[in-house]
Amino acid sequence: MTTIIENAGMTFEMMFLFSLIVGALFCYANEKIPMEITALGVVLILLFFFHFFPIIDQNGSNILPSSKILSGFANPAMLTVLALLVVGQGVVKTGILEIFSRHVLALSMGKLWIATLISLITVLLISAFLNNIPVVIIFIPIMQGIAQRFHIPASKLLMPLSFVAVVGGMTTLVGSGTNLLVSNALIESGFDGFTFFEFTLPGLLLAGTGLAYVTIIAPKFLPHRTSLSHRMRERLDQHFMAEISINAESRLIGQSLGVRMFHELPDINVRMINRLGKTILPPFTGLKLREDDVIALSATREDLTKLMDSGYGLTPAEGYRTNPNSHKKSDQIVVEMMITPSSSLVDNTISRTGFEYRHNCQVLGIQHHAHMIRSRMGQAKLSAGDLLLVKCDTETLRGLREDLDVVLVEFSVEELPNLKSANVSIFIFLSVVLSAAFGLVPIVISSFFGALAMVATNVISLQQATRALDFKVITTIAAALALGVAMEATGAATYLANLILSITGTASPRVVLSTFFLMVALMSNIISTKTCAVLFAPIGLHIGAEIDIDPRIFAITIVFAANCAFATPFAYQTSLLVMGPGSYHFKDFLKVGSPLVILIWLVYSAFIPWYYGL
Repeated sequence: MTTIIENAGMTFEMMFLFSLIVGALFCYANEKIPMEITALGVVLILLFFFHFFPIIDQNGSNILPSSKILSGFANPAMLTVLALLVVGQGVVKTGILEIFSRHVLALSMGKLWIATLISLITVLLISAFLNNIPVVIIFIPIMQGIAQRFHIPASKLLMPLSFVAVVGGMTTLVGSGTNLLVSNALIESGFDGFTFFEFTLPGLLLAGTGLAYVTIIAPKFLPHRTSLSHRMRERLDQHFMAEISINAESRLIGQSLGVRMFHELPDINVRMINRLGKTILPPFTGLKLREDDVIALSATREDLTKLMDSGYGLTPAEGYRTNPNSHKKSDQIVVEMMITPSSSLVDNTISRTGFEYRHNCQVLGIQHHAHMIRSRMGQAKLSAGDLLLVKCDTETLRGLREDLDVVLVEFSVEELPNLKSANVSIFIFLSVVLSAAFGLVPIVISSFFGALAMVATNVISLQQATRALDFKVITTIAAALALGVAMEATGAATYLANLILSITGTASPRVVLSTFFLMVALMSNIISTKTCAVLFAPIGLHIGAEIDIDPRIFAITIVFAANCAFATPFAYQTSLLVMGPGSYHFKDFLKVGSPLVILIWLVYSAFIPWYYGL
């Protein structure tokens, strides 16, 4: 048993905790193990370790029991985040935001910069009050439509969309789950939580800085990838992965196979052949095609459509499908759909989920972020942000629009929103925001009221509300909170705070605050922003107490710094969402996002000390 000694050096418990944090961060960044498994593993390890090595105070009481480690699963801030996800999904599902897309193009007067600016400003304002994940999901097709209308690549607009949604979330208490978690850390440390608009003024300055950057400077660094076929010439991994079968009438039967076997479509590349359950990889020297061979190939949407109508005698492979009903040819349409972060398709396969059977559709191709799928298409594990090329009819399309697993990215497909439900959803949303903003009830109560009201008024079904809850959010926040209470109980937070102060030496409070901001901002690009916020909250509060500065200033610093996850695509879900549709690579985020992190840090370092009179 261990007794805490004030101002002691690093203890065995601290060393274990720091090692666990480093290991968790490595797993989060590596992505080979699902985030949910890593998070639950962290909680389990903490439970085992502190059961056998409890932290005992001077009165002989265990200050880190299992109930405290598990308390993150019932944390008010996390429950508020989940309730707001349901409220946001209710607003998005009604289609009310899609009305805006038509007005944007009407007001743009044929000028790209006006259409883009109106869209981004709207995203910034909405993200201040709605979780930015559903906001980005609904605006991806809007920005793609603007790109299509003005004949520019979507890669010029989608990364700015993600960044603006994030900086917009810096402006109010409910703009980001990160803000709520830091506010909760204040409450648990004996301070009052944030008021609704407590950091809105400095937040607006930083958000305005981000907006100016993405509209003026970022376009010079954003990649120019005009189409899938163009991207294929740059990098083959940008095509859809598709599978076709050789039928009995095909004129390809008996033909020798080459990597480029379709002469009029030279950009189509054959990746593998499946014959009687056996996979054949290139080179295909001497191999001749047979009836029922399944060809796995990489192709653009346009080339794939041409290939199916070319008269070669080819059909989409049916080996893993549950025979969806056939469509009349006149009713057939091909649409692109993006997999959402909370989708049941994530870490699953098309064949196991029965997606095609449920919706009576066919998945013609898959684009997995910027990487080619190497297995059979039906057995390929999917990720958030992946694109599916789907063939369906107009009636099926309506059902797909209501499925929270996917979101349409086809701006040309229009559907009138449910205005009756839209009015109800807006009323509920405003009730949640205004009641919290004016302090009528705590945000956790108003958000739960909003979530329940969305279901009770049939704006969304109970199943849709449940699907809006992101299990990654639940597990990663709970694990981060467990690490946070362990850092507090073991004295690790105090130790790190003193270490940071020893590095800054006798520097002024401005330098300490600026250094702390940069450290948190850099870490937020390696781990999730919410995890970063929870881990650094106790450290920041300790530093504030040590140098006699209001700890709330450090808490606000964490809010701004932890949200600066612009330099990598995996630290924030909105970046993952735009990575596929924008065909971005990791280096694109590093090149475009890193200057924004530095710019916001410099603006913060210049303004915040003056604003708070330091």
